[in-house]
Amino acid sequence: MSVEPIIYGLIFIAVLLLVEGLYLVVFGKSISLNNRVNRRLEMLDKGEGREEVLEKLRKEMQQHIKSKSIPLYSLLGEKAQKAAIAFTPRQLIMMMALLACVAFVGLTVGTQTDVPIRALLAVGIGVGAVYFWVAAKANKRLAMIEEQLPDAVELMVRSLRVGHPFSSAIQIVSKEVPDPLATEFGMIADESAYGRDVGDALKEMAERLDMQDMRFLAVAVTIQQTSGGNLAEILAGLAKVIRARFRLFRRVKAITAEAKWSGKFLSAFPVVALIVINVSDPNYYDAVRDHEYFIPACFVVGIMLALNLMVMRVLTNIKV
Repeated sequence: MSVEPIIYGLIFIAVLLLVEGLYLVVFGKSISLNNRVNRRLEMLDKGEGREEVLEKLRKEMQQHIKSKSIPLYSLLGEKAQKAAIAFTPRQLIMMMALLACVAFVGLTVGTQTDVPIRALLAVGIGVGAVYFWVAAKANKRLAMIEEQLPDAVELMVRSLRVGHPFSSAIQIVSKEVPDPLATEFGMIADESAYGRDVGDALKEMAERLDMQDMRFLAVAVTIQQTSGGNLAEILAGLAKVIRARFRLFRRVKAITAEAKWSGKFLSAFPVVALIVINVSDPNYYDAVRDHEYFIPACFVVGIMLALNLMVMRVLTNIKV
């Protein structure tokens, strides 16, 4: 009992690293968000046709939202869509099953837990590891897009002021700005070249990413298309607003960081203390372990710790 919680954590971390390793092995490092390469241009440089690249990227970015009707997959589909995970829904489900089997083997080798509990824990580790990995990818990708968007809008402003049409300005952004925003705008440029309205393409991207700044951009372009006006001046003002919101968001994040980490620390400390006590003195709780209220009290403590995390998250979730 003393070392099993540590083994559970180590198995979860190992499974999480295995997910990342499989992803990079299957799709290559060009997909990794740590690589600042324009994936769309790289695919075009390899000789793939423009229409073929557009169809492939569109399928990757829309396949998960179309599969939300699959039981339990709806919890993962939205995150996978925002992260633009190249794995198909079927591959993700198969990966969950594979990782659950790996976790079960690890629990069998490293612990003496009963088989039903091992099976339940293995399923939780397999599904949880994939969800945690996809959520982390989605958050990282959206954060990078939010950071790149002001520079991209300002680049469009400069392009418009020297006489380029808006479609050419988007094409310039798709070539000059690194991923992940470059590939998103590259898809819009390709769709525009095949006859789709730019405003509609921007609206779809804003809804797919669920990003407020992108909605501002889509609305500004749509209003200019219907009512006229100086689009360069409109986008210049929008870039200032987006950059100011981004600075304010960073300031709010810095101010609330102490409260967030305090909540995490206060919730993790009892669990860490329990593990340390059991490792250093396995017989410490022998006097109370058989008491009728011991197990209910453990559940109450766990619920209170989870509520502490939820309350601190709500208190520090300030909308900008």
